[in-house]
Amino acid sequence: MNQIPITAAGAERLKLELKELKSVRRPAIIEAIATAREHGDLKENAEYHAAREEQSFTEGRIAELESSLSNAQIIDITRITQNDRVVFGCTVELMDMATDAQVVYQIVGDIEADINENRIAISSPIARALIGREAGEDIIVEAPSGNMEYAITAIHFK
Repeated sequence: MNQIPITAAGAERLKLELKELKSVRRPAIIEAIATAREHGDLKENAEYHAAREEQSFTEGRIAELESSLSNAQIIDITRITQNDRVVFGCTVELMDMATDAQVVYQIVGDIEADINENRIAISSPIARALIGREAGEDIIVEAPSGNMEYAITAIHFK
C-alpha cells in the first residue's frame, strides 16, 4: 500500500483524535446503548437507533484513522532543506490578483487537510500549482469555477 504523506503536527492531531475516540467517545456510546436497551422495545426506540448510528460512525472514523496512521509517511517540515521554494508542509502567503485579498495556506497531506484551519491538501489544484514555485512568482490555478490568479508573497517553513 502507498504511504500517505502527513506533517508531524498533523500526525499528532490525528493521534489525539484517535485517543479521544477510543477512550472517551466509545465508552460513552456503549453506555448510551445500554441505557437505551433498558427502555424496552428496540424496534421503536429512537435513542437506541441514534446511539447505534453514532457507534457506527465512530467505529468507522477509528478504522480510518488507524489505517491512515499505519500507512503514514510522517514528514517533519523543520528538517526539510529550505531552498525558498514551495514544498510539502510549508506555509504560503498569497495575494488574489482579482481582489487583492491576502490568503495563507499550509500544504499538508490529504487526511489532515482542513480549509477552516487554512490547511490544504497536497492533491488540491492550488497546492499542485504552488509546489516548486518561489516567492514573487504568479500562478494560475485551474478551478471548477474558472481560472484564479495568485501572487506568492511569502513562504514560511515552521
